[in-house]
Amino acid sequence: MFDFLLTDAQKELQKEAMAFVKEKVPKQLILDMDAEKVVYPVDYIKELGQANLLGLRFASNYGGRGLNWVDEIGVLEEIGVLGTSLACLYSLPSIVGEALACFGSEDLKQRYLKPTLEGKLYTAEALTEPRGGSDFFGATTVAVKDGEDYILNGQKRFVVGAEGADYFMVYAKTNPEGKAHESMSAFIVDRGPGVEVGYLYGLMGTRGGGAGRVVFKDVRVPGKNLLGKENGAAQIFYQMMIPERMTSAAGALGMARAALDVATAYSTKRKAFNHTIKDFQAVSFKVADSITRLDAARSLVYTAARAIDSGVPGAQGRRLVSEAKKFATNTAWEVVNNAMQIMGGIGYTNVYPVERLLRDTRLIMIWTGTNEVMDLIIQHEYYKEFGKQTADHRAIEEDALNAHLTEEKVYE
Repeated sequence: MFDFLLTDAQKELQKEAMAFVKEKVPKQLILDMDAEKVVYPVDYIKELGQANLLGLRFASNYGGRGLNWVDEIGVLEEIGVLGTSLACLYSLPSIVGEALACFGSEDLKQRYLKPTLEGKLYTAEALTEPRGGSDFFGATTVAVKDGEDYILNGQKRFVVGAEGADYFMVYAKTNPEGKAHESMSAFIVDRGPGVEVGYLYGLMGTRGGGAGRVVFKDVRVPGKNLLGKENGAAQIFYQMMIPERMTSAAGALGMARAALDVATAYSTKRKAFNHTIKDFQAVSFKVADSITRLDAARSLVYTAARAIDSGVPGAQGRRLVSEAKKFATNTAWEVVNNAMQIMGGIGYTNVYPVERLLRDTRLIMIWTGTNEVMDLIIQHEYYKEFGKQTADHRAIEEDALNAHLTEEKVYE
């Protein structure tokens, strides 16, 4: 942790999160979720709500604490040591809460946001469809206007939290013939008639989070459950990329730290050739590489959080958020792999939690936008920024002996 970056209040908040993780989350819950004996940990979310740790960024009159992204990142890093499922379930009120807080009516905030942050209602985001994940605007779920209401048909999959959710945030086509960015709307959809949830997936890791498929068959959605404007889901989707990707990045920090802590402790105890293995450079250099990567990832994640809190606009903000998600999740994967290599064969067994963390971290490079999509965004936003650079910068291209030979600068 970078305590020197935090205020005294933020340090106290982290201590609250540490205490919750240590005292309120039993080992057996983690084991039962991984064994799929528990498919949705209701009590865990209830207790987070009772501890007032959910949706920290939202106003206190809705159950939050009116804090900022740096505060939430600090808590999420602590929650992240529990693994992907528990970190994701912690994040869902923040993710769906973003849509409700930014685009929901006061009625929606009172009916959904407030009880969600209190741990009394459970939510999930229904975004991915069977025909594709990254192609958001290629969605085939449709909502047709019927009087003041909408009739929703379609299906979503890989919906984390589906098994226990009381309601879903759902994207659907409301203008199929329109331009892609003007074709979709977002809704709050109650679990009820016509909403079928199937727990289908044998997941490699990230188990126990209630991931499933949700099928909507002629579901009547009240018009008052529309988020923002009709056909205006593009704006909501782009806003939602902030909480989705920042929570993934912050959770990744915790998972990486957890694996490194286990491997580092092991390296101080395990002996070979009459030495503890930390005395061998093959081991200690892996620790050095891991902590360097983790510190770099933490720096980027906290920088992105501060950028959001400071209102850094447009291209630069989107680039930083995408960089944070990509780098932190890639780092988690590298650090967990290093931890397993340090520990050797025993790290591949369930005597230690590293093998579970390895299975968990594989997913986070895929969800909330694959890291390849992050690359697409990063380069796109960087090129836009680059094109706006002013004459105030030094013309570095001229700092070459033969820079004046313009006839040699052939571009076509």
